Amino acid sequence: MTETISFSLANQDGEIVSSEDFAGRRLVMFFYPRAMTPGCTKESCDFRDSYTEFQEAGYDIVGVSPDPPSRNARFREKEGLNFDLLSDEDKTLATSLGAWGEKKSYGKVFQGLIRSTFVIGPDGKLEKAYRNVKATGHVARVKADLLG
Repeated sequence: MTETISFSLANQDGEIVSSEDFAGRRLVMFFYPRAMTPGCTKESCDFRDSYTEFQEAGYDIVGVSPDPPSRNARFREKEGLNFDLLSDEDKTLATSLGAWGEKKSYGKVFQGLIRSTFVIGPDGKLEKAYRNVKATGHVARVKADLLG
């Protein structure tokens, strides 16, 4: 995988966070469909609880969703999340990474965010992609792969 990931998105406080902010470090970027829903809460809290382990191994973490910064701010505060939540409201980043697309639920087909996680290297290049993952158990799998 040699794709360079470039982004510039507002965090929960409305401040712009860009790919350049992580230059020289590894980044775990997870996409979640909607703040304050059960699956997204479970996954986000699992990343929160593992944050120190990821940091000590040289990884930063950010969550990305189509939610506006105000909703992400409420989510971050409510769950005590210790990393930025970025708003991809126009779905440009999600679309470019294949994390936005066709989903099926109860026989209905619709466009939506596909729960995915991407590992970006210190050079800004995509190193690993976990696509269409389940909220429960996903963080443990990422930890096993990246932290050993």
